[in-house]
Amino acid sequence: MLYNSPSFIVVQFDVQVDEPVPGELLKANPELQLHRGGFEIVDKFTRKEIFIEGALAKAFQDGVEALMETSPSEEDIDDFVEGYARMGHQPVVMH
Repeated sequence: MLYNSPSFIVVQFDVQVDEPVPGELLKANPELQLHRGGFEIVDKFTRKEIFIEGALAKAFQDGVEALMETSPSEEDIDDFVEGYARMGHQPVVMH
Protein backbone atom coordinates (compact mmCIF):
# COMPACT_ATOMS: atom_id res chain seq x y z
CA MET A 1 0.00 0.00 0.00
CA LEU A 2 1.47 3.33 -1.06
CA TYR A 3 -1.13 5.71 0.25
CA ASN A 4 -4.14 5.59 2.56
CA SER A 5 -6.16 8.68 3.44
CA PRO A 6 -9.77 9.16 4.49
CA SER A 7 -10.57 9.62 0.76
CA PHE A 8 -8.32 7.24 -1.20
CA ILE A 9 -6.23 4.09 -1.11
CA VAL A 10 -3.42 3.54 -3.62
CA VAL A 11 -1.80 0.13 -3.93
CA GLN A 12 1.11 -0.66 -6.24
CA PHE A 13 1.40 -4.05 -7.92
CA ASP A 14 4.70 -5.11 -9.48
CA VAL A 15 4.98 -8.56 -11.01
CA GLN A 16 8.24 -9.62 -12.61
CA VAL A 17 7.85 -11.49 -15.88
CA ASP A 18 10.03 -14.61 -16.16
CA GLU A 19 12.79 -14.30 -18.77
CA PRO A 20 11.22 -12.28 -21.58
CA VAL A 21 14.50 -12.33 -23.50
CA PRO A 22 17.10 -15.03 -24.09
CA GLY A 23 19.05 -15.85 -20.92
CA GLU A 24 22.49 -14.64 -22.03
CA LEU A 25 21.10 -11.34 -23.30
CA LEU A 26 19.23 -10.86 -20.02
CA LYS A 27 22.36 -11.60 -17.97
CA ALA A 28 24.29 -9.01 -19.94
CA ASN A 29 21.45 -6.44 -19.75
CA PRO A 30 19.35 -6.94 -16.58
CA GLU A 31 17.43 -3.74 -17.35
CA LEU A 32 15.69 -5.70 -20.13
CA GLN A 33 13.78 -7.70 -17.51
CA LEU A 34 10.12 -6.94 -17.99
CA HIS A 35 7.78 -6.01 -15.20
CA ARG A 36 4.02 -6.00 -15.26
CA GLY A 37 1.96 -4.22 -12.76
CA GLY A 38 0.38 -0.93 -12.05
CA PHE A 39 -1.62 0.93 -9.46
CA GLU A 40 -5.04 0.28 -7.99
CA ILE A 41 -6.75 3.47 -6.86
CA VAL A 42 -9.84 3.23 -4.68
CA ASP A 43 -12.09 6.22 -4.02
CA LYS A 44 -13.59 5.52 -0.61
CA PHE A 45 -16.46 8.01 -1.01
CA THR A 46 -17.74 6.91 -4.41
CA ARG A 47 -16.79 3.27 -3.73
CA LYS A 48 -15.23 3.03 -7.19
CA GLU A 49 -11.82 1.77 -8.22
CA ILE A 50 -9.51 1.78 -11.19
CA PHE A 51 -6.43 -0.23 -12.07
CA ILE A 52 -3.94 1.67 -14.22
CA GLU A 53 -0.98 0.15 -16.02
CA GLY A 54 1.41 0.88 -18.85
CA ALA A 55 1.92 4.48 -19.95
CA LEU A 56 -0.83 5.76 -17.66
CA ALA A 57 0.78 4.08 -14.65
CA LYS A 58 4.14 5.54 -15.63
CA ALA A 59 2.60 9.03 -15.85
CA PHE A 60 1.00 8.51 -12.43
CA GLN A 61 4.30 7.36 -10.91
CA ASP A 62 6.20 10.29 -12.43
CA GLY A 63 3.56 12.69 -11.12
CA VAL A 64 3.74 11.22 -7.63
CA GLU A 65 7.54 11.48 -7.62
CA ALA A 66 7.38 15.13 -8.73
CA LEU A 67 4.73 15.88 -6.11
CA MET A 68 6.80 14.29 -3.33
CA GLU A 69 9.65 16.69 -4.08
CA THR A 70 7.39 19.59 -2.98
CA SER A 71 6.57 18.22 0.53
CA PRO A 72 2.86 18.06 -0.25
CA SER A 73 0.02 18.12 2.23
CA GLU A 74 -2.52 15.31 2.39
CA GLU A 75 -4.93 17.59 0.52
CA ASP A 76 -2.35 18.08 -2.28
CA ILE A 77 -1.88 14.33 -2.61
CA ASP A 78 -5.63 13.70 -2.55
CA ASP A 79 -6.13 16.32 -5.28
CA PHE A 80 -3.53 14.58 -7.45
CA VAL A 81 -4.93 11.09 -6.84
CA GLU A 82 -8.47 12.33 -7.48
CA GLY A 83 -7.50 13.22 -11.05
CA TYR A 84 -6.88 9.52 -11.73
CA ALA A 85 -9.61 8.19 -9.44
CA ARG A 86 -12.27 10.04 -11.48
CA MET A 87 -11.58 7.58 -14.30
CA GLY A 88 -12.67 4.71 -12.08
CA HIS A 89 -15.99 3.13 -12.91
CA GLN A 90 -15.54 -0.30 -11.35
CA PRO A 91 -17.57 -0.60 -8.13
CA VAL A 92 -15.63 -1.80 -5.11
CA VAL A 93 -16.79 -5.31 -4.25
CA MET A 94 -15.90 -6.97 -0.99
CA HIS A 95 -15.60 -10.76 -0.91
